[in-house]
Amino acid sequence: MGGCLLAVALSLPLAVLLGVADIPLSDSLATLSGGGSAMARSILLDFRLPRVATGVLAGINFAVAGLLLQRITRNPLADPSILGISQGATLAVAVFLLASVYSHAPGGNTLPELPVAWLPAVGMLGGLGAAALVHLLALRHDLGPMRITLCGVAIGALLHALAMGIIAGWGSTRIEILLEWLAGSLYARSWEHAAFLTPFTLAGLALLPAILRPLDLLSLDAAVAQSFGLSYRRHFTLVLCLACGLAASAVGAVGPIAFVGLLTPHLARHMVGRRQRLLLPVTILLGAVVVTAGDLAGRLVGGPDEIPIGVVTALLGVPVLIVLLRKTP
Repeated sequence: MGGCLLAVALSLPLAVLLGVADIPLSDSLATLSGGGSAMARSILLDFRLPRVATGVLAGINFAVAGLLLQRITRNPLADPSILGISQGATLAVAVFLLASVYSHAPGGNTLPELPVAWLPAVGMLGGLGAAALVHLLALRHDLGPMRITLCGVAIGALLHALAMGIIAGWGSTRIEILLEWLAGSLYARSWEHAAFLTPFTLAGLALLPAILRPLDLLSLDAAVAQSFGLSYRRHFTLVLCLACGLAASAVGAVGPIAFVGLLTPHLARHMVGRRQRLLLPVTILLGAVVVTAGDLAGRLVGGPDEIPIGVVTALLGVPVLIVLLRKTP
């Protein structure tokens, strides 16, 4: 826990102070104290701070969602994409941008202009819709971990194919917006994005203490969990909805950032074991650190043409996951 707090204390200030634009430390500190030059205020307060805030919130949401999904599906490889959340959000964003292009098209159509600022909400609704579809299909028979995982994989593959079909047949200049979103990026994220994510993150964190005991029991077989007095289906659905809300809001705001939901819980388990009361806070802290540090690395290494955070986490996630798996007994 101490190491995670130290990592947060180091990574967040560095993510604010460092970047392509070189601002003297004295000017940065003066700006954060209420003074500083106009350029420093613009860069720090209008660009870097909201970007870091959005990254922290998205990292927390991805990490907690991954931990919850891995626990209730009893699948160590579970992350938001296993329920089709990322694929549903991608399809919704693709359809929205296609409709946005049509609303701008010449020829006198009467559709109102669709603002790109709606993308986070559209992506979140798409992710939640996909998760709801998976849940309904699994609910028709038996809401077990294996069935919901298989339904998620099947629905996710279908939604992914539909989204790729739209992208392949599109050919519009606005497809760049979709490709940037698909890569998972904090580029141009503003205070509006942070404000969009804040209520989902706060609500999720507020509910976590209430699900600690059910979460332990949900990792057991349904019959065993019910013998301890747990309403298995009700608590399974509650935790699933919580994970879907956290993941879908993060995907909507920053795109499907790879490996954060999958890798962060494994890192936390490697540090503190399976003790739930330590595992949850460490996962939360690591989620914030992984996303902000990965975004900072992409900004510093990529130069003016920065590397999206989704590419950084994908490049670093595979070797880290292999090392963790080799060390896991």
